[in-house]
Amino acid sequence: MRKMNMTRVISVFLLATMLACMTAGCAESGNKNKNKNEEVKIPMVLTVNPSTGKKNEEKVVRQFNKDYDGQWEVEVSWIVETEEEYRQNLKRLNVTDTLPAVITDLRLLPSFYHLMIQDGRIENLSDDIQNDQEWKEMIEPVVLESCTEPDGSVYLAPLSTAAFACSGIFWNEELFAQAGINSFPTTWEEFWECCEQLSAHGITPLALHTEGTAWATMLMTTAALADTPGGSEFMKQLYPDSYQNESGLYMAETIKKMFHYTTDNALYADFDVAYENFFSGNAAMIPNGYWMLEQIPEDCEEKVRFSAFPGNRLICSPETFGWAVVSDYSDEVKQGAMEFLKFRTKLNKEEKESLMATDEAEMVKAKKDYISAYQANPQLIPNYQVKWNSILQETTLGEAIPQLVTGKITSEEFTEMEDESVSQLNEEY
Repeated sequence: MRKMNMTRVISVFLLATMLACMTAGCAESGNKNKNKNEEVKIPMVLTVNPSTGKKNEEKVVRQFNKDYDGQWEVEVSWIVETEEEYRQNLKRLNVTDTLPAVITDLRLLPSFYHLMIQDGRIENLSDDIQNDQEWKEMIEPVVLESCTEPDGSVYLAPLSTAAFACSGIFWNEELFAQAGINSFPTTWEEFWECCEQLSAHGITPLALHTEGTAWATMLMTTAALADTPGGSEFMKQLYPDSYQNESGLYMAETIKKMFHYTTDNALYADFDVAYENFFSGNAAMIPNGYWMLEQIPEDCEEKVRFSAFPGNRLICSPETFGWAVVSDYSDEVKQGAMEFLKFRTKLNKEEKESLMATDEAEMVKAKKDYISAYQANPQLIPNYQVKWNSILQETTLGEAIPQLVTGKITSEEFTEMEDESVSQLNEEY
């Protein structure tokens, strides 16, 4: 794992110190509330997108604080960092007992998520949801099921719908037209032909990256894997014991092929670099999900489109959007946190209803495309980030993919490195 620079170390220290103060203040507020009717603070950390400057999840926080003014307030510390950096900070904040009351992205860290359950660090919300008919009825059965553990426990308060949880490919209609391509390919054979045609016209086909969990790269890789015999079944496995098999080798070969069609700065870069390459016109396609619809620059709205992955597949794991309540806080804070999560479910339901009722003439092209793709009965593929071990995602992929695509290791050696992550995880747990 690469060393953090001094700025990063200071950032982590300041975040931990700030949250320690918030935790103490919130506990004090919770105790006071037993005697006085005071507004209860619910501490939370949310990110500011480094690429756009947009405060993630600002709408739900602002609306909740407005509706519950004087009773509860979600007190947010906004941190300018990537989602991957946020997730790594969760582990550090857990060790120092400075976690905020509500945490996001936990299911994107499978091993850490199960450790938090094992250590009793997060609340089981099953009874709260089951006993609140209004809350339960707002959640689509497939979403609630995805957030439910085998024993019936629910540690991740779900969104209402899977409609906002899907990923496919965003593509630049103008660049496609320059290469003489009028529509998005519907098969993988056509997709690779599309990449060749774009390249022949001097257009870089793909915006990719290797840092974080290699999100964009692995979205496309696993979508392609699902198109193979046995691939879909492999994607359903939780913590595969080995990647030294047909599926693992296919993924390695697909990654090598994709990096033949990407930008020169894709190696050792995070998603923000891929994002910039796509929206600056340096690449014609980028894999990502619904949430990027809100991050399309105004000058790109008329040329950015969205399509399902070839084979009519979308990657979708609603549990990755579930938020957890940390157990350390007072009952007053945890009550407010659960009310906030119920409010989030309700707002999400209303957003879906509003989206489906919106006049298409008022939508950007990519949003119309997304709705069409979601309603076209696509095959939904599980997100690899909820299925594979954390060491593989957070360390191995970032180290192994650059070596693979530069020819320093073979596909077979790539799968061996993946298996080493399995062994390492088994030793740690």
